[in-house]
Amino acid sequence: MKRLEIQIAVAKVAKYAASESGDTVEVVERPHGGISIVVSDGQRSGRSAKAISNVVARKAMSLIAEGVRDGAVARATHDYLRTNRGGKVSAELVIASVDLVTETLVLSRNSRCPVLVQQDGRTEWLDEPCDAIGIYRNTKPNIVELPLAPGLTAVVFTDGIWSAGRRSGGSMDVAGAARLNGSGGAPSAIGGAKGIADSILEAAMEQDKGRPKDDSTVLAIMVGTHEREQKIRQMEITLPI
Repeated sequence: MKRLEIQIAVAKVAKYAASESGDTVEVVERPHGGISIVVSDGQRSGRSAKAISNVVARKAMSLIAEGVRDGAVARATHDYLRTNRGGKVSAELVIASVDLVTETLVLSRNSRCPVLVQQDGRTEWLDEPCDAIGIYRNTKPNIVELPLAPGLTAVVFTDGIWSAGRRSGGSMDVAGAARLNGSGGAPSAIGGAKGIADSILEAAMEQDKGRPKDDSTVLAIMVGTHEREQKIRQMEITLPI
């Protein structure tokens, strides 16, 4: 009997010559079933940006763990950052949730960068305009909910990926780097979610000649199937020091 399997992979790198990345990625289990991945990109880069993105990610994680719905999490995190920093600091925030209660992938986005989605062989951009959190009073997230089905793939990324190569006259083709321009079977052919995340980050670094102009993060989520009797969860982390 085939069952759904969710593959999640992250690839990230700091801005060239920066002490650390201003992007933060955290994973938290949902209390009613499922998992949420929080991607936060703090204003500017380096340690100051990291401090901001950490505050945002931790607040969002704590609310998700308490059972708060994603849209309310994004709004509350915005209010918290705006109050905490006096409306003078911004952060881009994306919450990607595999919700096992509704059996959907929920994408809650406060980011200038779109989210790339492929389903049934069709590739589309979730690019409705929305503001970063922390500045404007009535900021709210753009939320899209997609049924979990084999072949569904979503790619979340920060502006270091989106703007790669622009300073030297190049342009970043995220869908092309992920090999999502072709058929719906393409993702599995390049190593699943990990292959997608790695390919996009590598392409962005090539655009910037190996010296990223901004903190760069890619999150890839892919829905597949498995036939194992035991529901074994696995996580793999590689951290160069």
